[in-house]
Amino acid sequence: MPSSEGGVRHAVPMIRRRSLLRSAAAASAGALALPAILESPVRGAETALAPYLEARIDWQMAKGERVHVAIIPTIFYAGWKKLASEFETLTGINVTFEEIPPGLIRNKTVLDLSSKTGTYSTHFADPMYYPLYAANDWVEPIAEYLNNPKLTDPAWYNAADLIPAWVAANSYHGKLYGIPFDGEATVQVYRTDLYSAHGLKPADTLEQYAGNAAALTDAAHRIWGAAVRGFPGPGQNMYIYPSIYLEFGGHWIDQNGKITVNGPAAEAAVEWYVNLDRKYAPPGVQNWNWPELADGFSQGVLASYIDGSSGAPVVVDPSRSHVIGKVGFARWPKGPSGRRVASIWNWGFPINKALSQRARYATWLFMVWSSCRATQERTALNPPEGTVFRVGVNRMSLLQSPGFAKLAERIGTNFLKAVSDSILHDTDPDWRPRVPQWPAVGEIMSVALQQALVGQATPKQALDGAQQRIDQVMRGGPAKP
Repeated sequence: MPSSEGGVRHAVPMIRRRSLLRSAAAASAGALALPAILESPVRGAETALAPYLEARIDWQMAKGERVHVAIIPTIFYAGWKKLASEFETLTGINVTFEEIPPGLIRNKTVLDLSSKTGTYSTHFADPMYYPLYAANDWVEPIAEYLNNPKLTDPAWYNAADLIPAWVAANSYHGKLYGIPFDGEATVQVYRTDLYSAHGLKPADTLEQYAGNAAALTDAAHRIWGAAVRGFPGPGQNMYIYPSIYLEFGGHWIDQNGKITVNGPAAEAAVEWYVNLDRKYAPPGVQNWNWPELADGFSQGVLASYIDGSSGAPVVVDPSRSHVIGKVGFARWPKGPSGRRVASIWNWGFPINKALSQRARYATWLFMVWSSCRATQERTALNPPEGTVFRVGVNRMSLLQSPGFAKLAERIGTNFLKAVSDSILHDTDPDWRPRVPQWPAVGEIMSVALQQALVGQATPKQALDGAQQRIDQVMRGGPAKP
């Protein structure tokens, strides 16, 4: 723990939770002398900020700085954004958010980093982009911030509590480049009532999953058995397909270190993917991403889908869902290889290296506040009024807490076990090829997948063409976008 004897001076007095409670009891007698940071027009600020003031750091070390954050637009993060005013009170740092759709946020943030304009202090970063960021020295290694006692109270922040799979996904060559904020594992989502009526169980294998889909598809009554993402993009259909490829025995990197996307295992994987969406998914699935899947399921159109667990609030939203009380969850089905590989995802925060040192400190404080246990718990279990709960918590202790277990019961059958087992046992940080050239590799593969899905090419033709283009990219030399 840092202390004044160790040279760390705190502009904000170290106030412990118990001290606050004792002081509050004495307030009516005039005994309470709150520090300046708590003399805020926000009612109850002293209570809200108490957990953060337990950290032995100077929260106001970057007072007056501005942190501009690029995020995606979704209802899940409304509560966190609403709490940002408390961070401003705590630190004296101004926070602004810019909401950018998922397909565009990658392009805008790469442009900002590569041009060194410093527009975004940090952003929701795709974990696949850290190799590109690191290869070009665009972002800061996180260790120097985590290990600096002036910036991080290690006991209070407890970095070891961050979900290990997400930390691994945000690392490259052994260095962490982004702090996980929110994420998921992919799971089966299914209608318990329809499965029960047909005598079905959640699939343990991909073959069984397709069989369940066939049994449940009834287009005449607008019920389709299953679907996975068809929309093209490195973070869309290429979020789902890599799991299928690995489960069919595929390997992204061959013995010679070459990225390999074609061959018998890849062809079998694409055939399974194409057959599922063509035969058992609603028309237009080639344009569906996760919101369309969640909405289709919520409206009773889909009997099952496989996608990220963070979409759970949508399928149990009383204002839009017709299947509340009829939702079940299970792990990814195993493939012919015997492997069960869940897609792994988190939105993480890197630090833009184009910022001044003081601005980087301000950014780090925002990252610490956002990713610490207190903020994660409040936005998941006790979201601000008018906002929805969030299930993509970044900490194992919270995922395994009694409070989260109660939340999981509200969502559906087996939600907590399916998500926990997937995160602990089914995730693989290398489920996609982590190379600096990923943006181009992912885009090429996503186009090939949709070509096969809409019948513009056979799986073999699409994959062979993708292999040729990826070979060209990998021979291109510098890791530039």
